[in-house]
Amino acid sequence: MERPGPSEGSDASGPDPQLAVTMGFTGFGKKARTFDLEAMFEQTRRTAVERSRKTLEAREKEEEMNREKELRRQSEDIEPTSSGSNAVRDCSKSSSSDTSSSGSEESSDSSDDDELIGPPLPPEMVEEPVHRVEEAIGHLPPPLQEEEEEDDDGDSDSEEEENPVRRIPDSHEITLKHGTKTVSALGLDPSGARLVTGGYDYDVKFWDFAGMDASFKAFRSLQPCECHQIKSLQYSNTGDMILVVSGSSQAKVIDRDGFEVMECIKGDQYIVDMANTKGHTAMLHTGSWHPKIKGEFMTCSNDATVRLWEVENPKKQKSVFKPRTMQGKKVVPTTCTYSRDGSLVAAACQNGSVQIWDRNLTVHPKFHYKQAHDPGTDTSCVTFSYDGNVLATRGGDDTLKLWDIRQFNKPLFSASGLPTMFPMTDCCFSPDDKLIVTGTSVQRGCGSGKLVFFERRTFQRVYEIDITDASVVRCLWHPKLNQIMVGTGNGLAKVYYDPNKSQRGAKLCVVKTQRKAKQAETLTQDYIITPHALPMFREPRQRSTRKQLEKDRLDPVKSHKPEPPVAGPGRGGRVGTHGGTLSSYIVKNIALDKTDDSNPREAILRHAKAAEDNPYWVSPAYSKTQPKTMFAQVESDDEEAKNEPEWKKRKI
Repeated sequence: MERPGPSEGSDASGPDPQLAVTMGFTGFGKKARTFDLEAMFEQTRRTAVERSRKTLEAREKEEEMNREKELRRQSEDIEPTSSGSNAVRDCSKSSSSDTSSSGSEESSDSSDDDELIGPPLPPEMVEEPVHRVEEAIGHLPPPLQEEEEEDDDGDSDSEEEENPVRRIPDSHEITLKHGTKTVSALGLDPSGARLVTGGYDYDVKFWDFAGMDASFKAFRSLQPCECHQIKSLQYSNTGDMILVVSGSSQAKVIDRDGFEVMECIKGDQYIVDMANTKGHTAMLHTGSWHPKIKGEFMTCSNDATVRLWEVENPKKQKSVFKPRTMQGKKVVPTTCTYSRDGSLVAAACQNGSVQIWDRNLTVHPKFHYKQAHDPGTDTSCVTFSYDGNVLATRGGDDTLKLWDIRQFNKPLFSASGLPTMFPMTDCCFSPDDKLIVTGTSVQRGCGSGKLVFFERRTFQRVYEIDITDASVVRCLWHPKLNQIMVGTGNGLAKVYYDPNKSQRGAKLCVVKTQRKAKQAETLTQDYIITPHALPMFREPRQRSTRKQLEKDRLDPVKSHKPEPPVAGPGRGGRVGTHGGTLSSYIVKNIALDKTDDSNPREAILRHAKAAEDNPYWVSPAYSKTQPKTMFAQVESDDEEAKNEPEWKKRKI
């Protein structure tokens, strides 16, 4: 036999223990393990397939449980469905067993891969178990419940699209008490956090939904225009300013807290051409902010003008629009507004016309329809749709009309039988542009005011809400909150919302309970005792005013009737008066001689000697330059007659 070489002996006997101790590690002499990235990626892929298989099994179990519940509810189909479920269970068990077997194979393969050291396996051998697992698992079926929910959602969405009435948020309401008189103005900031109301009682009240509890009380009340009724309130597009339009000729801008920012100047009412004045000269009707440009707003007035203003320049308007009839005569605009993009300015006038200008061209209107509503009636509202193509007008002739500004020759639709008694009755579009809302007016005690909804496409009267036993003046549908604010003729502001369809707004304050009064506030305050409050100094208090009146009647001084004025020459020792007219005053004082008959020259010369003997004021200053004073002597009338010339005597 041949003797083994040194290398063979080392392989057979293994590493030398003495060498391992010397080198400091025990694995000395073993082969280094090699890492293959493709094999690692493949192992990761197998792990992912295994996890997806487990997820599928969990979903199948959930489906089985849900099916069992449905089968229990449906007693008629218990037997056939139970067999189906058993079959499904068997299939799932078989598939799970197959997958578990494949998974065990994979785990064994992976363990073999972990133990093997050397080059990776060929791709045919590596991909084969993966294909088996995929075949066993198959494609993941979508869960049945999600499909059903999606179908239900799609059906409900399609139903809502077909019937926009379902989107009206009117299931719940809250009532805000503004006062006792008509709420003639409503304004809501773009975020929907604050509501501002104004009325015929000159008050403007601020309501904060986030800070308000179930008592629904305003946190601030003020009178920005003193004794003028509030006509319009509107937040700017940034929400930091409020435009206040009242019955005066000067509009005001206040901030969110009610402090004045600017006041428009008043124009000169004696100038004939209103374009040459710096401001309005008559009562305002309404106003509106520009939807895009910050700080620009518009007002219309009884002086037959529509003026554009800037907050930074309150001393003069930016531009003036002068509505005219077809004959070129002045006509008063009753309402005005901007288009959604701010490029157009629309105004409705007292002669029933609707005129629309380009914002940059003030001379001639771009569109002019002369008989939009009955002449002599006040069109109370003009508003554009959100797409900017349709215009809605609320007329004083109890109608609501819809116009297409691309074909401004006749109205698209018209609805009548909508009574209005206020010059600021509103109309507005829904956030999805499918509905138009307006309010109706009623006489006191003759029914209830309503909020009427029209479908834009067909202009059918699809829905209405009974608000209160008074007129509905203002309405506002906020697009962000999806809530409807209504101002009524009896001093109420109502907010309609739906907990599922609306956002924030009234939902924030409804959930808050009314704050209870603190115990310290309920305690009675201690009395401050003053000397006159003690019993010995206190005057006796009468228990009844009737007894006091009877005592006063017996008193001759208190019950004495005042003496009437004496007419005529007088009687009873009283001198008669001469009346209170100017003529009687002159007759009374005509006998009084208050004239001074003294000679003014003699009155001056009376002090001449004293001034000469003791000069004090004038004489010392002119002592060096003043000549000697010489006064002429007064001659008598006889001497003057003697000294007259002969020609005067002959003339006499």
